[in-house]
Amino acid sequence: MGFRSEGAAAVGGATASRAKKGAFASSRFGPTPLGRLISASTAHRMALHCPPRVRRARGSGLCRSIIRRLSLLYHAEFLILHPNGESVPFPPTSRTRFPTYMEKRKIQFSLVYRDMFQSSGKFQPRKDQLERIAPVIIKMGCFSRVETNGGAFEQVNLLAGENPNEAVRAFTKPFNEVGIKTHMLDRGLNALRMFPVPADVRRLMYKVKHAQGTDITRIFCGLNDVRNIIPSIKYAIEGGMTPQATLCITTSPIHTAEYYAGIADQLIEAGAPEICLKDMAGIGQPAMLGQLCRMIKEKHPEVIIEYHGHTGPGLSMASILEVCRNGADIIDTAIEPLAWGKVHPDVISVQSMLKNAGFDVPEINMEAYMEARKLTQEFIDEWLGYFINPGNKLMSSLLLGCGLPGGMMGSMMADLTGVMDAINANRQKKGEEPLSEDALLVKLFDEVAYVWPRVGYPPLVTPFSQYVKNIALMNLLTESMDKPRYSMMDNAIWGMILGKSGKLPGELAPEIVELAKEKGYEFSTEDPQVNYPDDLERFIKEMEENGWDRGQDDEELFEFAMHETQYRDYKSGAAKKRFLADLQAAKDKANASGMTPEEAAALKHAKADAIVAQESGIVLWEIGGDAENVKAIEPFIGKEYNEGDFFCYIENGFGKIIEIPAALGGRLVEINAKQGSHVQKGDIIAYIERSNRA
Repeated sequence: MGFRSEGAAAVGGATASRAKKGAFASSRFGPTPLGRLISASTAHRMALHCPPRVRRARGSGLCRSIIRRLSLLYHAEFLILHPNGESVPFPPTSRTRFPTYMEKRKIQFSLVYRDMFQSSGKFQPRKDQLERIAPVIIKMGCFSRVETNGGAFEQVNLLAGENPNEAVRAFTKPFNEVGIKTHMLDRGLNALRMFPVPADVRRLMYKVKHAQGTDITRIFCGLNDVRNIIPSIKYAIEGGMTPQATLCITTSPIHTAEYYAGIADQLIEAGAPEICLKDMAGIGQPAMLGQLCRMIKEKHPEVIIEYHGHTGPGLSMASILEVCRNGADIIDTAIEPLAWGKVHPDVISVQSMLKNAGFDVPEINMEAYMEARKLTQEFIDEWLGYFINPGNKLMSSLLLGCGLPGGMMGSMMADLTGVMDAINANRQKKGEEPLSEDALLVKLFDEVAYVWPRVGYPPLVTPFSQYVKNIALMNLLTESMDKPRYSMMDNAIWGMILGKSGKLPGELAPEIVELAKEKGYEFSTEDPQVNYPDDLERFIKEMEENGWDRGQDDEELFEFAMHETQYRDYKSGAAKKRFLADLQAAKDKANASGMTPEEAAALKHAKADAIVAQESGIVLWEIGGDAENVKAIEPFIGKEYNEGDFFCYIENGFGKIIEIPAALGGRLVEINAKQGSHVQKGDIIAYIERSNRA
């Protein structure tokens, strides 16, 4: 007899072809080495799933023989199908290859297009760019899933002055139409932001995301506290979404396969049909991940397992192979030019490795892949690349030592540079040699390794990775000032330590507990959600007072309640102005690399048209209104003008108002005359760069 893996079939779509009756006769199995016998408990569980006629005989030699011989044949790379169509899920117990007449096990791929950018830089592609890339991703033909939103997607869209709801709907629609599942990242108690969210806002999120076309929500808690995940599982089901409960993977004495398997049991019991192994720093050890995957599949063969591993320290390809050999169903992948580095492995490499290992993997339309690669590079070149840290394109084994996620390396180095001068100044006062950046980096990694177990081993994922890094960095600074460790910890860090965000996996060091007592702080064992009561009515009231539309399916209400500050700036236009100014500053910096300020200015001016004062007088800028003279602030850098558009006014010495046109139009890149300043005829007021300049 033969068998089929239910978990794999559930995600694999079409049922594998049936084997000919009698193809798996007992005599074909051959002898079973004693070392390959499965456990009694597993055999019993498998026997319970046997067809009735076999189950009735499970005490007989027939059933025992079948179960024993399955252990010899099973390898995670293959499916066994019963000739009569009945199926039996069973766990991986051996690495022995199946005979050639058996079907290979399917592995599916997901494209984490959102995380590709988030792990590389600050911003996400615009709505129009996502609309262009989606059909090409579909044409590649190898993805059963695509990550389309969640995490920081909404927040950074607002920061760029864009509407994230429009972007999500536009990106998910093409995938919905062809049956490709879309998924999002969900921070559990924190939902889509860095701090806790009221329960009513969390509930609304799943209704909104389902209406926008998102099928699956990947729910994680940075502390792996099930109290922060289980409510979201229930809210997601209520909202019509599939909850994928997540285990945040790290490597420490307490983060064992048994530890994670126990959490998985609780999440599956709460209703999660899928489990994600989220290896956010890529420091999960392949052997442990394989063991964990096997433990989950043995107990819950029907549960879908998806692996998400970053490439930072270089372990992820080995981890992918291990989890696939032990029952994983779906692998998260990326595409060039953003694959590798601190991101994820490229789908081509993953497909090649698994195909040659004997798995059934989808083929890749290489013409479409090259087009997707080209478009992604175009988005980077246009503007996204100005916010991508070059270091995030590189892998680093140093990540294994500190355990910090790769996406943090850019911000961490910026923070390190910021305190380096202060540390060295303090060292100089004491007659000590200054530290180089490399030496300080090693000290920082050592301090992270010292601090991490003493604050209870929180998995180093957003926001707890930042907290641990900040403790370590401030400790280095206070050390240089001859002050004790933990002298500079903010309220957010103390919130983690005191249990306000959830239960820490490990025990706090005595010196941390004593310090908390000295400060009069109280530890909390309450469900973290009780500290953040419902608050949706406040946002509803304000939207009504402002005359703001709650949006299709209340999506604008949700956005306001989730990202209050950023949404206000988006509605006022302030976000767009800041973003365009930041973008121009980033472009200027990139163009000026290796130049003196004078050379940089000359290059910038060579690419732009000068707006010149036609008469002497006072510069007056226009902001809003219909050609109304208002003495106000200057326009924002990055503002677009068409040929002949009004640019500014000059009030001459006789009180006459002169309109200054925007020449041939383009994008404002520099202002030389502030509001109310005096200019002489022929002075340059500003520079406008034409986008179509040859």
